[in-house]
Amino acid sequence: MSDVAHRSTLEAVAVVETASIARGFVVLDAIAKRAPVTVRRAAPVSPGKLVIVFGGELEATRESHHVALELAGSGLVDELLLPGAHPMLLPAMDAVVEPAPGDAVGIVETATVATAVHAADVALKAVTVAVPRMHLAVGVGGKGWFTVAGALADVEAALGAVKGAVREDRIVAIELIAQPHGEIRGFLS
Repeated sequence: MSDVAHRSTLEAVAVVETASIARGFVVLDAIAKRAPVTVRRAAPVSPGKLVIVFGGELEATRESHHVALELAGSGLVDELLLPGAHPMLLPAMDAVVEPAPGDAVGIVETATVATAVHAADVALKAVTVAVPRMHLAVGVGGKGWFTVAGALADVEAALGAVKGAVREDRIVAIELIAQPHGEIRGFLS
């Protein structure tokens, strides 16, 4: 799908993380009923929370996000409403692409899925880089992590933008590998 097609269908992206799986499914139902949005992900993750990623037109996404926050109440772990999401953000959640030989690779690890999605959007908008892989919650205790690949200066700039835009207490680690060994490239995707 072209960038233009992504822009027309992904005006906004939202993430809601609930501390209760059961409450999370009630929230998911309300999201789907409230407005015409597309739920991209809804899965229970360790340590017993539900992560929901959805999006669509800005006003529909905003309405569903609002009802989700109301229903989650004190069980809300984290949330994000991202108007104007980068067109390659959601495709990065589904793709697993090995960084090209010669690319520098940055690794961003966050405390929550919402923070990972926000940080990836920041990195993509900062400079011309790729996000070959986003790993959201499953198998990593509910955290999120992603890789950023490209020219060394661009990856450094993307990581700097993330550091400047994301709450420090939500960042677990940000690392840079200037020239990954060929044997490890597959592990970074």
